Parts: sequence; C-alpha cells; structure tokens
Amino acid sequence: MPFSESETIELKKSTTQLKEGIISIAAILNKHEVGKVYFGVKDDGTIIGMDINEKTIRDVSQTIADNIEPKIYPTIIKLEEEGKEIIEIVFEGRERPYFAYGRAYMRVGDEDRQLSARELEQLILKKNADKLRWESQPSIYGLDEVDEHLVVEFVRKANEAGRIDFKYKNVKETLTKLGLLEKGKLLRAAQVLFSDKNPIRVQAAVFAGIDKLTFLDIRQFEGNLFELLEKSEKYLIEKMNWRVKFGKLEREEIPEVPIKAIREALINSLCHRDYSAPEGNQIAVFKNRIEIYNPGKFPEGLTPEDFINDQAASVLTNPLIAEALFRTKDIERWASGLRRINDECKANDVQVEFIIKKTGFAVVFYRKEMSETEITKPVSTPPGGFGESSEKTTPKTTPKTTPKTKDLIMDLIRQNPEITKEELAKSLNLTSDGIKYNIRKLKKKGFVQWVGSSKGGHWEVVKSRGVV
Repeated sequence: MPFSESETIELKKSTTQLKEGIISIAAILNKHEVGKVYFGVKDDGTIIGMDINEKTIRDVSQTIADNIEPKIYPTIIKLEEEGKEIIEIVFEGRERPYFAYGRAYMRVGDEDRQLSARELEQLILKKNADKLRWESQPSIYGLDEVDEHLVVEFVRKANEAGRIDFKYKNVKETLTKLGLLEKGKLLRAAQVLFSDKNPIRVQAAVFAGIDKLTFLDIRQFEGNLFELLEKSEKYLIEKMNWRVKFGKLEREEIPEVPIKAIREALINSLCHRDYSAPEGNQIAVFKNRIEIYNPGKFPEGLTPEDFINDQAASVLTNPLIAEALFRTKDIERWASGLRRINDECKANDVQVEFIIKKTGFAVVFYRKEMSETEITKPVSTPPGGFGESSEKTTPKTTPKTTPKTKDLIMDLIRQNPEITKEELAKSLNLTSDGIKYNIRKLKKKGFVQWVGSSKGGHWEVVKSRGVV
C-alpha cells in the first residue's frame, strides 16, 4: 500500500529512530488522539524494510511503555510490503496531554513541535473540562454492579472487529484499560454500558393518529445501553408494517423503514443524548411517521446537512460511550451516523427528516400507506446487535393486518403457474400437508385449478382474491 506522512501518520527508516518515533506518537495523540507510525519506510514513502524478530517488537513495546505518559496500549505488528518487512504501530488515547521523554509535543502538518507552557496549560484546562462531562464522573457503584457477561461479550466483539488488541482476563483490568474505572468506582459511562444501575429510560408508544392524543400501546424500557438498544429495535420491528415480495422460490420480507436506518438512529439517540437531562429517550409510532428522539443540544453552529454532506468533523457529547460503541463496530465511523441513515433511506425510497428541537434532536421516518393485503409479518425477527439472543422472535401482528395463506398461494401461482406444492411450502414456510389443505380449499371454492397433465400441466387462478 502507498505510504505518505500526514498529521496522523509518521514514517521512520528504522528503529534507530525509535526516540523520534515515540515523540511523534505523543505529538499525534495530543492533536488527534489516534494515529500510526511505521518503521522501515523512508519519509518519502519508499519502503526499505528492516530485519524484524520477536525481540525487535518487544523492545519497541517496552520503550513506548517506559517513555510515554499517560500509558497507552498500542498495537505493534510486523507487516510485509513489497517483499520487505516493516513495523506498524497503531495507537490511540483520550488522556491528553501526552508526554514523551518528559516533554509534550503537538503535531503540526508532518512535524512534531514542542508545546509552550501556555499551550500545555490550555491542553490541561481542556482535559479538566472534559472530566466535568457527566459520563466522565465517578458513579457511586463499584465492580460488583457490572454484568460480567456484557464485558466478556464486549471484548469478544471488539477483538473480532480488530479494535481492541487485548483479551479478556477480568472486569477490573478491562475497564481500567478502557479508562472507565477510577479508584475502584465505575465512571458513569461504564455504568451506562455495563450495569443496570443507571438512570437511562426509553419510553416507547404507538399512537392512534398523527398526534399524541390517543395511544394504543405504551412501554418503558430500563437497563444498560445495549439492552435498551435491543429492546427498542425489537419494539419497532414489531410495531411497524412489513410487506412481502415473492421470487420464484422464496419470499422476501421488507420493512417499511430499513432496519439498518432504524438501528443507526437508535444508536445515535443513546450515544449522543444528554445524560444529565432528566428527560428520557422516546420512540413514537404515529399513523404517518416514526420518531426517535433524544434529549440534548445539537452541536452549535452546525446543521444535520453538514454531517450528511460530510462537511463537519465529529462532535462527541459522550466520547467514552462513543469510543466503546466504535470498538464494537456499533458505530462505524465518527460523524457518519446521519449520512448512513440518509443514504439507507434514500436507497429504499423512504422519506427521512432530521429535526433540531429546543430540548433535543429527532429522526423522523415517514410511513407510506399500505393496504391490508400488502401487510405481512416477518417469519423471524432480523438479528439484533450487541448481546443478542440466538432465539428468534416473531413480531405480533393482528389477523386483520396479515394476508391469508390462500391469498399468498394465489400470488405465487400468478407469478409462476408451474410452481410445485413443495416450492409453495418452502416459499411460505409451511409443511406439505398445510399447502395441500389450502390448495384443496382453493380448488373446492373455484379459485384455482390445475390445467393439463399431472407432470406437464400448470396452475390457473380462476377468480380474484376474496374471502375464501
């Protein structure tokens, strides 16, 4: 792959320049909190390679540990490029300022400049301000309030995503490395992520019309962030409409709003909400729209269009929570959530609106009118996210909104008059006996008939659908 130096990438010819490389790590962390350093590559991008063994990697790791404060946990690996061996160091950290050999540096272009006393003071003041964030404050709870299963699953997913380089040993070590523990107490971010002892609430409701005058169903969900995400997603899967699209041998269940867009909106609402606000997150299903709301101000001076058009840098309300979700790939890339929702809806011809309110932010998906004969229910719920159960669930749908099996059979026959009973059974997820029973009733009522021989014939729909 091509190499070039930038504000987040530094190139060094060999580990004889290890000290300079470590200074670059500190400088990049102080500017961007994430970056890479390569050894075995000239500053013009030419790969020259170097001899690398286990001791080389170990020495680099130890030198970084001895000379950068606060501690970081970089990923250090040997790569082969153009037949030559090089070292790649990938690092990140949120505990600015970082010091290399007792001094603080800042990345400017592709150079490392030592910070002045005034600049260092400003960086420390910013760090202290960040610590005043709700999520950065210690809670009253300790490690005994952590759901260990959640932490184990978190590390597994983050390892699988390649965004954590350590294996699970115990809760304390994991939360320490994630910067979510202070003097034995959970930071509030850890409380939200891995404990049920948290103040998060999601209120979900279905309303009869286009306002909040009459509700048909109302729920309140509690639990850690991952549980709330799963419960909220399942609720919307159950409450929104689905339609079925038939191929020759299979049926495809299509939600009125793409599940990926729903999940992205839910993650954003939980990740970027103001946790100090007493108001909870809200999910509202109206006759003409679905709203997902979270309390908290939208970034000042920016609009949703700035993020959709990729013209705004990430502005994180809760960096620790966002970092955790990024590690498990629940968040794919900083500042990309609104664009991903918009793109997914555009691809599926669904109108979406992003509304900045006085006390929060809402994503609104507009529903299309569907006839009762179009509406179906999925055979199985699309898989959820973090910590999902392997058990499949089926959203509840009233008989009134579910097309009859006999109507579905006639639809398949219209599309493929030569379809067999075995193919019908497979498409509709029914047994052969179930298909035979329904075919007998359709033939008896004169809705369908078989024309021709038993092997070379075909089906015909004699009457339009109706009450069978």
